[in-house]
This record gives sequence, structure tokens and C-alpha cells, in this order.
Amino acid sequence: MSEESSKERDIMMVMRKVLTSIIRDTTPEHKSLQHPLTGDTIQDIRHCLALITAREKELADAAGRTVQERPYYADEQQQSTVVPMTGIGRMNSKDES
Repeated sequence: MSEESSKERDIMMVMRKVLTSIIRDTTPEHKSLQHPLTGDTIQDIRHCLALITAREKELADAAGRTVQERPYYADEQQQSTVVPMTGIGRMNSKDES
């Protein structure tokens, strides 16, 4: 990954965090209270988050990684299991004879 795309990725992460913090801080605790942001502003924030997500996906695709990558502990059990593909062809050829 180039330094430029790494910087852009960092910018995207910060922008996402700031926008979600704004949403969290301005959302009223009770549904009966009126939201301090206008409907247009809320839609603009949603549009910004969608653009950030799309750009993060483009950057991830260009770098050859997935957007869903998350850190994990070394001793944490993996949710997927690797199954070796060696021997599959040999098993089929034994069944045919």
C-alpha cells in the first residue's frame, strides 16, 4: 500500500469517526424529543457516510484486502477452518476404479 493511499485511508477513518460521534452526541435520549439536526442535514451525513464507505471499499480492493478486516487476539479461536485441498483429486480417481 502506498503512503498516499494509507494517508487517505486514515482520513476516511477519522471522518467516519467524527461523523458518527456527531450523530451520537446530537441524538436525543428520548424519542419524544426533537432531533437538533434538520432532516436535510441528517440525509447529508448519511450521504457522506455512504461515500466514505464506497471509497474505503475502493482503497481496500486496490490494496488487495477486504473492508471487513478486523484485529483479533493471537489466542482467539478463528471462526473459519482451513481445509487442505491436496488429495481431493486422488480420492475421486480411486472411486472411479
